[in-house]
Amino acid sequence: MILKGKTALVTGSTSGIGLGIAHTLAAAGANLILNGFGDADAAISDVKRHGGKVAHHPADVADPEQIAAMSDYAQREFGGIDILVNNAGIQHVAPVEEFPAERWDAILSINLSSVFHTTRLALPGMRKRGWGRIVNIASVHGLVGSAQKSAYVAAKHGVIGLTKVVALETATTAITCNAICPGWVLTPLVQKQIDSRTSQTQGNVAQARQELLAEKQPSLDFVTPEQLGELVLFLCSQAANQVRGAAWNMDGGWTAQ
Repeated sequence: MILKGKTALVTGSTSGIGLGIAHTLAAAGANLILNGFGDADAAISDVKRHGGKVAHHPADVADPEQIAAMSDYAQREFGGIDILVNNAGIQHVAPVEEFPAERWDAILSINLSSVFHTTRLALPGMRKRGWGRIVNIASVHGLVGSAQKSAYVAAKHGVIGLTKVVALETATTAITCNAICPGWVLTPLVQKQIDSRTSQTQGNVAQARQELLAEKQPSLDFVTPEQLGELVLFLCSQAANQVRGAAWNMDGGWTAQ
């Protein structure tokens, strides 16, 4: 229970990667503030089985005012945020010249600007309490590019740059800031890509999965939310006190190529 007494806010945590991370942190003793547009009641009930205090805030992280309201809620109901995990994100795929401007703006707002707003609001409390952990769930696309993902790649590269700046600005404190860069994780978003490929493989789902993985991820296996949760937990531990400004890829060998 290394996180007993700490409060973690995980954005985008009613399903997928965020929910997996929330489970791991709760199991380590942390209280959890969940956030996202999924089934909040189910997520709260699921995470509560670890025994800590769990709540949900419905802030749309595309809106800085709603992020500020969530920060105020965390201070009022939990005494502040000790661990901030920026996980919320959206995706849209299209060539640059066909990319809708409104989709670009939405992706940059949710995938990048929200990280800035949550961080700037969490840092004063972390400094006051003398400890904090900020973990930004970036992507392998924060390290390399892929065609037709201009906004997502730009945002995730920005997240890694912001991570480095925050790490430098907190370098002499007990606050650390790092990024995790997953490759393919079997989330509902990725499942949609598999489903769209299945029609091309005459309904062979296993073949569609393997073909998707084979294009980028040499391990031919998905990263799991549980594995990402364990890496977040490590970054919250004393062993990671000097891990600062890292962009830690968990990508099955994607960026080793």
